[in-house]
Amino acid sequence: MPKVSVLLTCYNHVRFLPAAYASILAQTHRDWEIIAIDDGSTDGTREWLAENAKEAHLEFNKTNLGTYGTLNRALALSTGEVVAVFNDDDLWEPTKLERQLEILGAYPKVGLVHTDGTFIGGEGERLPGNPLGFAFPRTRTGDVLLDLIYHNKIIASAALVRRECFARCGVFNPAYFGSGDWEMWLRIAERYDAGYVDEPLTHYRVHGTNASHKLERIWRDDQMLREWIRSREAFYRRRGCDAGRLRAALAHNEACLGTVRMLNGDSDGARQAYLRSLRFNPTRVKTWLRLGATGLPRSAFRKLL
Repeated sequence: MPKVSVLLTCYNHVRFLPAAYASILAQTHRDWEIIAIDDGSTDGTREWLAENAKEAHLEFNKTNLGTYGTLNRALALSTGEVVAVFNDDDLWEPTKLERQLEILGAYPKVGLVHTDGTFIGGEGERLPGNPLGFAFPRTRTGDVLLDLIYHNKIIASAALVRRECFARCGVFNPAYFGSGDWEMWLRIAERYDAGYVDEPLTHYRVHGTNASHKLERIWRDDQMLREWIRSREAFYRRRGCDAGRLRAALAHNEACLGTVRMLNGDSDGARQAYLRSLRFNPTRVKTWLRLGATGLPRSAFRKLL
């Protein structure tokens, strides 16, 4: 049984795949297996894998399963003690797995460990600023559940997860288009601490075909995720989360739910969520303003964001 299973999910990124694959082979930790699954590429990805990925166990989906269906298939085929998620357009530094395994060894309560990183462009150049509108996600090491309610603070390709987490918390939800990793990290954070390596060991590639550019589908994802977080409120209270921090996090979640409902055309649902946010925290000025804007057409509301 290998120590690490690398789940390499591939879809129409043959331009970037050779560098991504090479960064797996360059890892200083050598006890790994690669489960590479192509999800219906039409750009030569399958042919490249068949010719060049000699170290990997290869599978080719007969139909397009999407990111999380493909990850679940790879997970079911894998045998490692810990699992690394890796998108075929990203890059790892050579010590990435080694440093993460050190954290897992030092902190038994940690179920998932991720790394700092950078955003890179199509040619591998480092991109300045926040090209996707946010800084590279970071957390502390410890209980990060409430932190994750605000934003997804863990890049998928930066994550290394104990296999037992999937046994206890379930696998990825294939109903999501792009937010299924966020929901998975939240489920893990309900039961485990998160670990963090404060070194730029993961490089997320920003290019024109990133899933994060498909806004309409992401908004539907966001609504589903925010409604799921709402459904977990009673559990968070039973878990013993700090009451003040929990109220602030729930106020933020309801405000986000209001906005995404509005973007998805549900003005009545948006008002209900904004009002609930204000019951948690009536000092949220932006939420009051957006509540007042729910009578606008969606196009006009979007211009206010």
